[in-house]
Amino acid sequence: MNTYTNNMTKTERVAYGLRELYENYGYAKYRMSKFEEYDLYVRNKSFLLSDHIITFTDIDGKLMALKPDVTLSIVKSTPDTECGMHKVYYDENVYRVPKGSFSFKEIMQTGLECIGELDTYSVYEVLMLAAKSLEEISEDFVLDISDLGILTSLIDSTSVDREGKARLFEAIGEKNTHAIDSICKEYGVDQKSRDILLSLVSIKGNCDEMLEILKDTDSKEEAEKLSEIISLLKKTFGERIRVDFSVINDTRYYNGIVFKGFIKGIPSSVLTGGRYDSLMSRMGKKSGAIGFAVYLDLVDELDDDADEFDCDVFLLYGAQTPINVVSEKIDLLLKNGKKVKSGKAIMSGVRYKELIEI
Repeated sequence: MNTYTNNMTKTERVAYGLRELYENYGYAKYRMSKFEEYDLYVRNKSFLLSDHIITFTDIDGKLMALKPDVTLSIVKSTPDTECGMHKVYYDENVYRVPKGSFSFKEIMQTGLECIGELDTYSVYEVLMLAAKSLEEISEDFVLDISDLGILTSLIDSTSVDREGKARLFEAIGEKNTHAIDSICKEYGVDQKSRDILLSLVSIKGNCDEMLEILKDTDSKEEAEKLSEIISLLKKTFGERIRVDFSVINDTRYYNGIVFKGFIKGIPSSVLTGGRYDSLMSRMGKKSGAIGFAVYLDLVDELDDDADEFDCDVFLLYGAQTPINVVSEKIDLLLKNGKKVKSGKAIMSGVRYKELIEI
């Protein structure tokens, strides 16, 4: 790693690496204003991680918002197309109240969106880049993948009404098999359908097990497509790729494959994404879409390698030391890859590996 990236924080290094990764796969940088019309977020509040939004009135009287999300703005501004694809990535700050917090925070968020005529490869590519994004943060990661289309199809084939469906998805997200079984019995769901749902939620990363469970259902074809993608991912990332049907995102917006990424040492997901054709439809667009976001604020929790020292060398010089001597010594240390602080006295609290006096 060069000196430039050595001087970055872990979060900055990750952001730098992700930008390079996405550009290598043909994703163009998307730039946007910090502001968006508030109405966009009001109409899609449930898509947001937080419904707290900072608003202000513009000089023309429009109610504006500091953006709490990037995807909605990208979808709004991307031309609708069913032929070809728009591939963009972003590196933006968003403004929202993080889960478990009671105040707004400016959050570094990086991610990508693939919008247009999606095929199996484009879906695989996004998932592969999600895995590579996690690997950029730490090799000790897992990417859990589900398919809301499969779950929705199974539940829609039963007698469960809208309220029961919402309760079922909540129970599935919590892997609460007792609640799943209880809700199914409440609505008179047949034993076979109950067993399929319970078995799917209990899968521990095994594609073969998923295919066996779904072989006699209308979801067989979708399961085979999911298995093909996951099997290819496993060739590169091994057991860090898992099937997990408890991964649930808002079914009003997401359809098909959804996923979450986790890093050892961080209690919540650092990456979330999925296919969101339903959001496109709600916004009056026919294109397909899939993408993900990496929450770089959480990466700070891993910054164990934050410098234990403020510098490698503290160069202590006297009041009569010629400035050219000081300058030449510092230049030499810098050429040798050292980080240098200098002064006639050592300030309180400065941490250094080596002291050099001239």
